[in-house]
Amino acid sequence: MAILLFIIVCLVLMLGYPVALTLAGVSLMFAFVGEMLGSFDSSLLGVLPNRLFGVINNPILMAVPLFVFMGVVLEKSKVAEQLLTSMAELFGQLRGGLIFSVFFVGMLLAASTGIVGATVVTMGLMSLPTLLKRGYDPAFSAGAICATGTLGQIIPPSIALVLLGDVLSNAYQQAQLKMGVYSPKSVSVGDLFAGALLPGLLLLALYCLYTLILIRVKPQQFPMPAESRKVDLAFILKVINALVPPLLLIFLVLGSILFGVATPTEAASVGAFGALVIAMVKRQMSLAILKEVMLNTTKVTSMVFLILIGASIFSLVFRGLGGEELIHQLFNSMPGGVIGATLLVMLVIFLLGFILDFIEITFVVVPLVAPILLTMGLDPIWLGIMIAVNLQTSFLTPPFGFALFYLRGVTKDLVTSGQIYRGVIPFVVIQLVLMIMLSIWPSLVTWLPELIYR
Repeated sequence: MAILLFIIVCLVLMLGYPVALTLAGVSLMFAFVGEMLGSFDSSLLGVLPNRLFGVINNPILMAVPLFVFMGVVLEKSKVAEQLLTSMAELFGQLRGGLIFSVFFVGMLLAASTGIVGATVVTMGLMSLPTLLKRGYDPAFSAGAICATGTLGQIIPPSIALVLLGDVLSNAYQQAQLKMGVYSPKSVSVGDLFAGALLPGLLLLALYCLYTLILIRVKPQQFPMPAESRKVDLAFILKVINALVPPLLLIFLVLGSILFGVATPTEAASVGAFGALVIAMVKRQMSLAILKEVMLNTTKVTSMVFLILIGASIFSLVFRGLGGEELIHQLFNSMPGGVIGATLLVMLVIFLLGFILDFIEITFVVVPLVAPILLTMGLDPIWLGIMIAVNLQTSFLTPPFGFALFYLRGVTKDLVTSGQIYRGVIPFVVIQLVLMIMLSIWPSLVTWLPELIYR
């Protein structure tokens, strides 16, 4: 029944029903049937109120609405648009400079919002028309925007890493208790932020390296601008005015977490307030924009917590039906031991990324498999970053990647689906190369957290 529960949930989600309600509704139906068949103890549902109360009061998850608010303010107040315009003017005089501007601004926007859809839609609307107007190859331009948008999964401060940090912390403590460690260590959101920093920057560097190679091999795809922009004092001040505030904000948020000055929630509040100050100083904030920001933040936050509640009910029923024991037996019987089990989990998460968002996968799948993998000896920080990069790759992979749908939805008349698919394939390969590198050299993930926190 546990396996059947998982399959039915996936099928119902593919039909388009709301994720949170599907998780909760199908799970409760299986609990009722399981009680009738004698395979589920309904008294387990008695712990649900305390469990949900703990979810709502989780101090780490309080950072979610604050990070969402920060990203939405930067997006709606046109701060990100000003940054892209200034960087495009600065680098646009170079061959391929506009693409590097997209990479850089997309990285900052991804770090600010942490939401794949928001970054892809914003970059698609702002940069794709300009790239095509300048004569850049449509397929490569679309691929670069999609790939840049998915950086929100791994570039800190990322909402995905905040949620993963909370889930992995609980999973790591469960794993240690099962191994007889009764004073368990913990893994924090700051650990994941530190672990993601080098892989995120390395991935961005690989994107840039691939672009440089392509410029050398196919320079006709990257035309030089027809007119040159005069670089004078006024222009330099304009670039500084657009670049420094977002960079300073991200440095304050990320630096305060990495150096232990503030918790993720405290740093998120600094980020939210700082974004509001930047928008007001730039005179890009009004009551109408603030109302829209608050509404969007409430919608996203409500979605996250409703999914988390549904996932908690699913997880409770799945374990009550014996699903955790089944997964444990499957992993222990896998050829290759921990390597085989890890490969299986990564493959399942990659495929689920076609039909589920990172929030659902983080709350539904990771709590089921992470404690078992951590019991087998995997490093929790390395596992968290591998899951984040894996999901990032899944969201970019044709024909079902979420990022592709987002870009196609806002640029219907500019590029075709075929061009988007062709454009993202090299970036998917680059992300697979990164995963291989992280598997061969785990210290790319673990070195910085050990240096800062150990």
